[in-house]
Amino acid sequence: MEMREVTVVSGSFVGFQLLFSVASPLLSSAFAAGYGRLAPGKHTEWNSRVVSTIHALIVGLFCLYILWFDDAVNADPVWGDPGLVKLNVAITCGYLLYDLVLLARNWGTMGDGFFVCHHLAALYAYGYVLTQGVLPYFANFRLISELSTPFVNQRWFFEALSYPRSDRLVVANGVAMAVVFFLVRIAVMPPYYSRVVSTFGTPAFERLGLGPQVAWISSCICLDILNTIWMYKIARGCYKVLTGASRKAKDKLNHHDGSHTNNHRD
Repeated sequence: MEMREVTVVSGSFVGFQLLFSVASPLLSSAFAAGYGRLAPGKHTEWNSRVVSTIHALIVGLFCLYILWFDDAVNADPVWGDPGLVKLNVAITCGYLLYDLVLLARNWGTMGDGFFVCHHLAALYAYGYVLTQGVLPYFANFRLISELSTPFVNQRWFFEALSYPRSDRLVVANGVAMAVVFFLVRIAVMPPYYSRVVSTFGTPAFERLGLGPQVAWISSCICLDILNTIWMYKIARGCYKVLTGASRKAKDKLNHHDGSHTNNHRD
């Protein structure tokens, strides 16, 4: 790993830690009226999700930029110039390390085995990108999934602030979360794996060697199993929110009609 990547990973780790411990508490206290009323344990998860949203927006938008404008990576997905991709991956690795430390320190309230598996699988694969500069297109493509994270975090913020599930903002965010999660984590699987399979047997693929090949394929399968499980849970939650909101609207309409009828009879 070159010194630039080491510096970016280290800076990312420290930067996200400062966002968590300093910036998020100050900004949340100033701009989120309900932050001060949260239970002490909730403050930790709130701040972690603020950091998570910031990370997702940075790497997600950077990922789109690379997909749209980095011709070298798009032309050679296995061995294309990895400069920008390594920068984006290094930011993510710093974040993943910060988050693993945070989970370990707060396992009783925030511990989640799925997240640990996700983070370790990603670090395993991204380690090859940073040290050998391989698979830049595929590494960057995986980061598009981060664009669903802000909606997932916003759902938690609404719950922490005791918004009713039938609230229009909650319903709108729930639908947006389900749609975006599906688009960036599930719908992209066929074209992604089609591009993966197209490299099999090529000189570029053989040049990788067994280690990167195993890390690439195994981590992708692991991550996509987790994504499928999360998609199922999100779809169920979205269905419950939509049916609950529909039921409340119908009850309200029936109540209004009943009141109107009674007044007319009087």
